[in-house]
Amino acid sequence: MAKIVETDEFREHMGGATLEYKGSTGQDVLLTAIAAGTPPDGGSNYSYVNWIIKNAQAVSGGSELADQDPLYGKIDEIGVRAVDDFTVEFTLNQPASFFPGIAQMWINWAQPEWLIKEKGDKWIEAENIQSYGPYALADWTHDVSMTLIANPFWPGTPEVPKPSIKYIYFTMLDDTPSFANYEAGLSDVSTVPLSEMDRIKADPVLSKELVTAPEYCTYYYGFNVTKPPFDDANVRKAFSWAIDRQAIVEYVTKGGQVPARWFSRPGLTAAPSPDLGDDFGPPVTADPEKAREFLAASKYGSADKLPEITLMANQVEGHVKIAEAIQQMWQENLGVKVNLVTQEWKVYLDTLDQDPPQVWRLGWCYDYADADNFARGVFRSDSGNNHTKWVNPEYDKIVDQAAIETDLQKRHDLYVQAEKILVEEDAAIIPIYWYTLVHITKPWVERTYGLGDHQHFEKWKLNK
Repeated sequence: MAKIVETDEFREHMGGATLEYKGSTGQDVLLTAIAAGTPPDGGSNYSYVNWIIKNAQAVSGGSELADQDPLYGKIDEIGVRAVDDFTVEFTLNQPASFFPGIAQMWINWAQPEWLIKEKGDKWIEAENIQSYGPYALADWTHDVSMTLIANPFWPGTPEVPKPSIKYIYFTMLDDTPSFANYEAGLSDVSTVPLSEMDRIKADPVLSKELVTAPEYCTYYYGFNVTKPPFDDANVRKAFSWAIDRQAIVEYVTKGGQVPARWFSRPGLTAAPSPDLGDDFGPPVTADPEKAREFLAASKYGSADKLPEITLMANQVEGHVKIAEAIQQMWQENLGVKVNLVTQEWKVYLDTLDQDPPQVWRLGWCYDYADADNFARGVFRSDSGNNHTKWVNPEYDKIVDQAAIETDLQKRHDLYVQAEKILVEEDAAIIPIYWYTLVHITKPWVERTYGLGDHQHFEKWKLNK
């Protein structure tokens, strides 16, 4: 956009026909945008992303005393309008240079209004779904597998060409069984379990098939700041300063990950740059002396006065290995024994929503490549992604100001201030590392590597 204004209007690409020969229209984009913010239950879990659109927060039930808000549930009041079949107009609450990124998110992709009216929630099943794009859904066995088929009606564009691979079959497996299938010749691409990294790197064949690529994701531990002993910022700092991030990426994950000293990964628009200096945020290598000083300065005073502590993670081999390494660091550097509890992923997410433990792990990958998606989208006090129960009005004020600032350097400087509060002054979280994508791929697959693991299979080729 040449100029940031309160109404953001742009052309939607509507060139592709669906499998039923119906082109998607501006009305379909309109339906999608308002559906993301439609009650009950606040609409989509991602409805907050669209709260920058006029009235979307109040309509979706995101405002205080939501059910008493006169706009609650009135979807016609959301600031989205289909001007014609090819144009959608969004009216925003404030200027937002990052809004085109939000408009391109999956929650705002066009959906077929006629099909949703006919099938309701079942419209996304393989036997019903109609979509636009280079691939269509052929089969979906929930939690097991998914098959995509090349869309014969996709015309191809310079950015999104016609696919050359006719079928793509996914199996929904954890790293270890996925890699076993890869070695058995049952799959062409796989993620890599941590336990196999050394063997793969030493193998003359497998090492050539291993690729690591940057990802705009951050691996972190969060504290429930309402539960002792992490109701004390000095205790939180002690636990953060006691972690050797360099050792974790070098000896545990081994996939080229980068030790993280703040949350918003460098490379995102307006995110803090890597040249901030070693005195910003927690250290890359552990500082046991400083960590013990923080603990001594806390209201607890010493390790023996801390209550029993539980660290929770989901049941994935890599997360468990990282947690065990950090357990050992806390034992060695602080003299604190921490219990580790793991849960199945869906149960784990429910736990974080309902009653977060004292300390827990998560990762965050970008939805749109801007620091706003990290700093404000995750840790603003009213974000549904903020499981820390941490509230800091000054932090909220800074990230809100950064969201409307149009000068890139000023936005960067504001996010530096926000990150300093988040990871250093209040230490509400422990940033651990910035992800890399670690895949192993058969030599006959010519592929691209999308940021955030957003793959563009239409650009892949099979050479066999």
